[in-house]
Amino acid sequence: MAGPRRGEAEARSSALSGGPATGAARRERLCIHTITNKPWDIDTAIDEYARAGVAGTTVWRNAFETRSPAEVGDRARDAGLTPVSLCRGGFFPSVDSDARRRAVEENRAAIVEAAELGAPLIVLVCGADPRQSLADSRAQISEALAELARFAREHGVKLGVEPLHPMYADTRSAINTLADATDVCEAVGDSIVGVAVDVYHLWWDPRLEVEIDRCGRLSRLFAFHVCDWRVPTEDFLTDRGLMGEGCIAIRRIRERVEAAGFDGFNEVEIFSERYWAMDQREYLSKIIDAYDEHI
Repeated sequence: MAGPRRGEAEARSSALSGGPATGAARRERLCIHTITNKPWDIDTAIDEYARAGVAGTTVWRNAFETRSPAEVGDRARDAGLTPVSLCRGGFFPSVDSDARRRAVEENRAAIVEAAELGAPLIVLVCGADPRQSLADSRAQISEALAELARFAREHGVKLGVEPLHPMYADTRSAINTLADATDVCEAVGDSIVGVAVDVYHLWWDPRLEVEIDRCGRLSRLFAFHVCDWRVPTEDFLTDRGLMGEGCIAIRRIRERVEAAGFDGFNEVEIFSERYWAMDQREYLSKIIDAYDEHI
């Protein structure tokens, strides 16, 4: 199941052949996560994205502290923005069975929010518990996803497993490679469960292109997130870079996921204390310039 359709896929021969990436991404596939402009409230973010010609937005759940999901969805669509996904659910594993049960119920609530928002996907940061093995955490993730899949299907919402960089394997995610994520999807065995590919977490993997192809053959490429890895990185959570500011071959990866069948949005997701501290309109302009030049 590919992402939301936004026109015909671009030429992809260079990514398949291993040659230099060519062909900038089209602006109508630009999506920005609301967390990227963290200082803005949801109404400001919607207005500014629409004014700048952004096509879609992935809404973070903190937006619902002041607005209902349905209100946010209607507000976005009225402004001309597509609600691309809801971020985030997950955090399933625990040595405590009651905690695992609470996590499943919290994710049911998030699925309902995504449906009310009108977003077709919820992004899952799956979690880990350092008191147990990663294998046990992965098994609990698979179990939770299998339980949630039917509920998600009933609400018309897909579940996007986001593999996270191994530096987050202690508490944030036991799913650390694209192979891990695709294996979990296969273990669950429901087409409603797929993968959110984030270049920040996966760019280092020598098997990335092979696993993108495999994920595409299984129709599990649901989302594509972009930013850059700054060199040197000063903080592994909140020092992400604008596209082109670091060492990730973003356009090459984008062309590869498209060659594997993905035809959804290119979602800008940047956690950065530096950029959150600057004028957000100026920052948004930088985001769009970086998108045009490097995606």
